[in-house]
Amino acid sequence: MEKYDGPDSGKVRFDDPWYDALASGWGELDSTGAPAPTVPPARGEQADRTARAADVYLEVQRSAAFQEVRSRYRRFVVPAVAVFFTWYVGYVVTATTAPEFMARPVAGAVNVAMVAGLGQFLTTFLFTWAYARHARLRRDRAALDLRWDTQELTRSVAGGDR
Repeated sequence: MEKYDGPDSGKVRFDDPWYDALASGWGELDSTGAPAPTVPPARGEQADRTARAADVYLEVQRSAAFQEVRSRYRRFVVPAVAVFFTWYVGYVVTATTAPEFMARPVAGAVNVAMVAGLGQFLTTFLFTWAYARHARLRRDRAALDLRWDTQELTRSVAGGDR
């Protein structure tokens, strides 16, 4: 998104509407109006910030809201995986142990094995749709709230506001 002003290609301006120079730490001015130097935190200070941020994530992980999101996830995924895995293994076992059953015609040249094989594809798409729907209706809002809370807590810890 660079645009050049005039014949001098050294002048580059950014017209990216999502770019926020002040939020990214660039372009901040000191009391004299000159660009403020960016000084990285001292090694001990950085380690302290990292430890405090880790405490924030542990606190969120132990929260009831996080446990509820994980519980909702597990209540859907564990049975879904069990059903799908049983269906898949059942198809493979039946195909290897009962080839005469799988060769039985259903309609013209279409046999049981073809119908069951297409059923594998259908159930894959069905489970994908069900997972996305469950996530959207039961987990996404709570997970987004947790993400915002975590970001706010991490910013307040990193900024020294306690």
